[in-house]
Amino acid sequence: MMVKISAGLERAFARRGFAEPSVEDLRDAAGVSLRTLYKYTPSRSQMVLAALEHRHQRYLERVFTDLPQESGEALDTILSRVGEWMVSETSHGCLFHAAVAAYPASLPLRDLLEGHKAEVAKKAAVACGIPEKGIELLVLIEGLTQVWSLQGPRALDAAKLLGRALLDRHES
Repeated sequence: MMVKISAGLERAFARRGFAEPSVEDLRDAAGVSLRTLYKYTPSRSQMVLAALEHRHQRYLERVFTDLPQESGEALDTILSRVGEWMVSETSHGCLFHAAVAAYPASLPLRDLLEGHKAEVAKKAAVACGIPEKGIELLVLIEGLTQVWSLQGPRALDAAKLLGRALLDRHES
């Protein structure tokens, strides 16, 4: 039941932002009764957290599952999958950052944002065979996410070019 609720909440917040949807809208998106929604997510802040935790798992699975073994191919695949994510999921930037911007005083949201980004950085660095370069890879991924709305596929090309330069520099 929680997965169904979290998935519906994620879709609602991704489409309409964090301020606009009413509780009734969120209930409808989750496809449950108001009582059930509140049973699993007793407050709006819990609804936001549930949505983002669901998104975190989906993102990690989509971007990091079954990567090629070779560093350059792994990096190209990661960046391509981030580009695909931007096309299919959101072309306006990171939902985690948007949540923190909407609720800047929420420590649980900040912790979730930091944990999500740390895990993305670590997984990318390990997949690319450069575990000490997680921050650099996160900058590439975050840059791609933020520039996508302005440049689309050109942002992906630029991220791949910079990623290859990072790998080449590491190998020499």
